Amino acid sequence: MSGANNDYPEAVVELIEILRRLPGVGKRSAERMALALLKFPADELKSMGQTIAALPEMVGNCPICGNLTAAGENCPICDSSRRDESVICVVEDFTRINAIEKSGAFNGLYHVLGGRISPLDEEYEDSLRITQLEKRLAAGQVKELILALGSDIESRATSLYLAKKFAGQVAKITKLAQGLPAGADLSYADSATISAALSNRNILQ
Repeated sequence: MSGANNDYPEAVVELIEILRRLPGVGKRSAERMALALLKFPADELKSMGQTIAALPEMVGNCPICGNLTAAGENCPICDSSRRDESVICVVEDFTRINAIEKSGAFNGLYHVLGGRISPLDEEYEDSLRITQLEKRLAAGQVKELILALGSDIESRATSLYLAKKFAGQVAKITKLAQGLPAGADLSYADSATISAALSNRNILQ
């Protein structure tokens, strides 16, 4: 790393580089966070490190929908008897679920694809959780499939692919409507915007 960071001990430089990998964190922000952490008591830093190290063992994905949950357990949404099992909202990753839940406009179930179909990046159907979605639809309980995959080119291509693949397997396939600007990331949309997009969704099939 160039600049003033060369004056830091190697361990601090490495910490800054690690923090820079976080979404939305630039060089200056990573440096400030690293220096702030150095002011924490040693026992708090050790506890923080142990918590981070335990994440792979303590946190996993829901075996039903792919949502983030305690390792080896179904997520609270899939286990809830109050959710509408006739509607499944398909999202790219689990961060979108939290954004939709905050809107309070959806009471169905979810399915996390784990990405988008991106031929340029060699990410095709086999790398996504499409087979798992197909099995859920095969049970015959789902009446509507909502495709909440964003509005960029790859997301639209994925939505169209899924709409064509599952046409005839579910009564209605819809996508989020007005309120979401082109190229918007659903994770960062406000609750009112997501609510409007859900309420005015368009039929694909």
